[in-house]
Amino acid sequence: MPTVQVPLGNRSYEIQVGTRLVATLGERCRRLKIGTRCAVITDANVGKHYGEAAIKSLKVAGFTPTLITVEAGESAKSLATVHKCYDQLATHRIERKSFIVALGGGVVGDLAGFVAATYLRGIAFVQVPTSLLAQVDSSVGGKVGVNLKAGKNLVGAFHQPRLVLCDLDTLGTLPDREFRSGVAEIVKYGVIHDAALFQRLEKQLDQILGRSATTLSAIIARCCAIKAEIVVQDETETGLRATLNFGHTIGHAIENSSGYGKFLHGEAISIGQVAAAHLSARRTGLPAADVQRLKALFERVGLPTSIKLAEDRRDRLVSAMRLDKKVSAGEIHFVLAECIGKVFWGQRVPDAEVNWALDQVKG
Repeated sequence: MPTVQVPLGNRSYEIQVGTRLVATLGERCRRLKIGTRCAVITDANVGKHYGEAAIKSLKVAGFTPTLITVEAGESAKSLATVHKCYDQLATHRIERKSFIVALGGGVVGDLAGFVAATYLRGIAFVQVPTSLLAQVDSSVGGKVGVNLKAGKNLVGAFHQPRLVLCDLDTLGTLPDREFRSGVAEIVKYGVIHDAALFQRLEKQLDQILGRSATTLSAIIARCCAIKAEIVVQDETETGLRATLNFGHTIGHAIENSSGYGKFLHGEAISIGQVAAAHLSARRTGLPAADVQRLKALFERVGLPTSIKLAEDRRDRLVSAMRLDKKVSAGEIHFVLAECIGKVFWGQRVPDAEVNWALDQVKG
């Protein structure tokens, strides 16, 4: 079973990738020597598949767990849902030495992590990501938070998990659209850090889309290792960690301006990555051939590379970009690529060129 270390001093933890991990959740939590009371936060879709197994495993290991189920989908990632979780934690007497298990995709992980970071001024939590996107990206690194109407992830914290369990078995119940959405984040890792990984995706895409456990295990572990390496160097995103946002400036704005749920996260950032690639060709010398390689790979995955942009929709999209966390002194900053495998962060791009990039992905 691949294991990735995230060395952060007394906040260090492991990312374990394998099968049957939900069934052994309790035993793995017991090794952490954390409190006996705990809450499993999941959503309505994931809970019906894995909620009972998680609770049973925790009980067998001697814990006293309670199950908290939230609505499925991005709309659950709100302060209103956080408040409901607080109330249930208080009802079930979750204490400072208790812990939370985040059982679900990226929405649940971000939400439950934020609840853990803020309830009783912070309690421990364990990530059990059940979507491909969450396993390769959002469950690692300690960024947790919720959305506002104004934008995505505008309220949040840095709160590292005590353990991350990537159970490949949970991908078996993941809808095809969600699975393909997760591949977008894998592609991102190739662009920002690992040209060999990008080439491997081009060669092994059929095995990935076929959900080969052997192929996925190695690729998920590699993505986690890349993110761990970046997080260790820049935990609170003062510089290098911003490279993980390649394609996200426009991608997050697409999600927000379209209404959360119309585009899955991976669908939005696939368009955002193509737009960022065009900007990179113009500003940082990304070869035109690499722009086409990126676009072609997304098309093979079955992800969108363009978006219909009527004038009012473009205005909403640009307005959403201006509320992004990466805006500084009113200027929109981008992560841009020099070549596949090497990027620069904090690149200021004039409004005219942002609009030019949107023209390149206009459907």
